[in-house]
Amino acid sequence: MLTGKRILLVIGGGIAAYKALDLIRRLRERGASVTPVLTCAAEEFVTPLSAGALAGAKCFRHLFDLTDEAEMGHIELSRSADLVVVAPATADLMAKMAGGHADDLASTLLMATDKRVLVAPAMNVRMWLHPANQRNIAALKRDGILFAGPNEGDMACGEYGPGRMAEPLEIVAAAEAALGEGPLKGRHVVVTSGPTHEPIDPVRYIANRSSGAQGTAIAAALRDLGARVTFVTGPASVPAPGGVAVQRVETARDMLAAVEAVLPADIAVFAAAVADWRVSNAAGSKMKKDGSGRAPALEFAENPDILATVSRMTQGRPALVVGFAAETDDVIAHATAKRARKGCDWIVANDVSPATGIMGGGENAVTLITAAGAEEWPRLPKDEVARRLALRIAETLGTSG
Repeated sequence: MLTGKRILLVIGGGIAAYKALDLIRRLRERGASVTPVLTCAAEEFVTPLSAGALAGAKCFRHLFDLTDEAEMGHIELSRSADLVVVAPATADLMAKMAGGHADDLASTLLMATDKRVLVAPAMNVRMWLHPANQRNIAALKRDGILFAGPNEGDMACGEYGPGRMAEPLEIVAAAEAALGEGPLKGRHVVVTSGPTHEPIDPVRYIANRSSGAQGTAIAAALRDLGARVTFVTGPASVPAPGGVAVQRVETARDMLAAVEAVLPADIAVFAAAVADWRVSNAAGSKMKKDGSGRAPALEFAENPDILATVSRMTQGRPALVVGFAAETDDVIAHATAKRARKGCDWIVANDVSPATGIMGGGENAVTLITAAGAEEWPRLPKDEVARRLALRIAETLGTSG
């Protein structure tokens, strides 16, 4: 699937650099050509000779190489590749990328490239979890940088947790997806995300605590599998992912109209926390206290049901419609009933009671409700929940054709 593709492989300075040698071999097995670039720190773990020999190509090392830079080599390297892969991506290298530093060949290439960049992080678990590193990761994702891993497991330092570099074949799969060769290539996916804001008056509104983080992660995961993603988002507190078509809306009625306008689609994932009700007597100007001590009487009307509307379409219904059920009690029972009531194919259910910290947090614990029953998933980072859901969607669509 990578035949004829040109991969620029930046090898960072970490113990996982030895895996980069196997990665070169795996990429070449699939028909890709690989140009390796070593940082100075990487040369403490692998040699330019080994990387170059496995790649069958020159290994680049220094920014101020008289021969290479006579023809602006760093620009040529960064532009001639189809994809730039950074493996291992150390905390230092990702910090340079997030900050826009360009003080060596690797960081300069990453600044100069106009191609997609895929990073495979590798570092100690404490470094991975450090707030500064997490800020850098968030910045890179906003910039459209793709991630493969890291995985969780034992580390060379003797600790256990997230931070292990993804295995070479996992990185190869991510590279295929980044180049539009993923299992969802050619599929159109609509993802809704975030809350909706239902006006009370021009300055006040009714909403909920959804950050939009889970829907954003799902859109990114489906994009990474090669799908063409239309992302319909309410006023979320997290930025939209790169590489998707973004439709911004405010109210539930806006969201339904936006969804209907972008159909048809192969897959629809309704992760938005849509308000069930809107204020039917919203004021045209700011409401004022009148000194009586009485609160204004708000009248409510039911909002359109986006999930049910799309699920029950007789023409142009997506092949797979996935809804979400945020519940505070009897999660599985309520979610199972919701699936039957709405007519969707799957429901992703989660417990959002205050004690869980899930609403607006960084993790999620979901149960996937399908025609086959309920499948409980462990509590995971929202990015990992998104990845698992995207892979399940790809597997199901592949099986059904």
